[in-house]
Amino acid sequence: MSQLLPSIACNLDSNILLAALPLFSSEKVQGIEWSFDTLFHLAEIPGWFEELLQTYSRANRLVGHGVFFSLFSGCWSEDQQNWLKHLKETSQKYTFDHVTEHFGFMTGANFHDGAPVPIPYTPRTLELGQDRLKRIAQTVECPVGLENLAFAYTLDEVKRHGDFLAELLAPVNGFIILDLHNFYCHLHNFNLEFETLIAAYDLSLVREIHISGGSWEDSNVDADRKVRRDTHDDAVPAEVFDLLEKTIPRCPNLKYIVLEQLGVGLKTEAEKRSFQNDFYTLEKMIEKFNHKRETESLNNFLPPNFLKLSEPFEDLNLHQQQLALSKIIETATDTNHAQKLLSDSTLANSSWQIEKWDPVMLETVIQIAKKWAKSRFE
Repeated sequence: MSQLLPSIACNLDSNILLAALPLFSSEKVQGIEWSFDTLFHLAEIPGWFEELLQTYSRANRLVGHGVFFSLFSGCWSEDQQNWLKHLKETSQKYTFDHVTEHFGFMTGANFHDGAPVPIPYTPRTLELGQDRLKRIAQTVECPVGLENLAFAYTLDEVKRHGDFLAELLAPVNGFIILDLHNFYCHLHNFNLEFETLIAAYDLSLVREIHISGGSWEDSNVDADRKVRRDTHDDAVPAEVFDLLEKTIPRCPNLKYIVLEQLGVGLKTEAEKRSFQNDFYTLEKMIEKFNHKRETESLNNFLPPNFLKLSEPFEDLNLHQQQLALSKIIETATDTNHAQKLLSDSTLANSSWQIEKWDPVMLETVIQIAKKWAKSRFE
């Protein structure tokens, strides 16, 4: 019988590790998700963290979650080649049950220091993403997946995201990380019903679910609106646990349910206890569903043995548009200024459909990009 595994996102962060210590001590954490590329710059991983990783690696309960590959960068870069090299070395040292990346491209001059944001859903971006996923799959030789984005410019984009993910993943027999807090963001930000959004995804592709918290942002563009942000710095809302309870029985190939929270939101003892309580709530829900699960997963999501690869696919026009967009959203003084710059750029009257972008969401992506840009120089 295929059991669901209560898991946590565990990285080299003292606040996360201190919050999770009682859970590890009581042997409740059945899997850990590690953002492996956040440590590529370290010459040596501390011995105690190495032992934690190896313990879960030996049990085949370690999953890798990439952050900085920038799947949809239009131009293939040396940074991406080095990322794959580091991933190969890491996957030879540890046994990953699967490896995942974020959807989108990273804003910033080299796309590896910025905010993950969407791309147009076109045949060329589909080919680009499939090429990059094949390279990841060939590097790790284990199941490969993508996480749904929390941010979108338009309602149409939200509704099309699930189908585009499925097309992207098909050549590598890949899977989806269904982040339910990202769902929560879309439900609020675009006034959607859960059943409408969940119907847009092939849930047989879901192997992992994320739950987390976030924050609310007031809008200067529309004083009547608040934007839900996927900031991972607070406890899991009750609404997200409700979404989880509705979603679990619809995902026949689900294996991991991962609780995420950044260390910045786990500084006080009260915040650490809240994190632990969220895990206990998750564990209790999983126990209920594990009693009902009677079949093995129908898809092991292993990639094909032979993936045909030639030179990395590139779209230099997309690359130039990404450079222009990155500069605009990191330097615009406000939303009106950004709209003016966009209308005068190569993105106007293009597949990006900037003319349809929700001004409140444009305001949001400016805030996200500037936050990431600021962090690069701190």
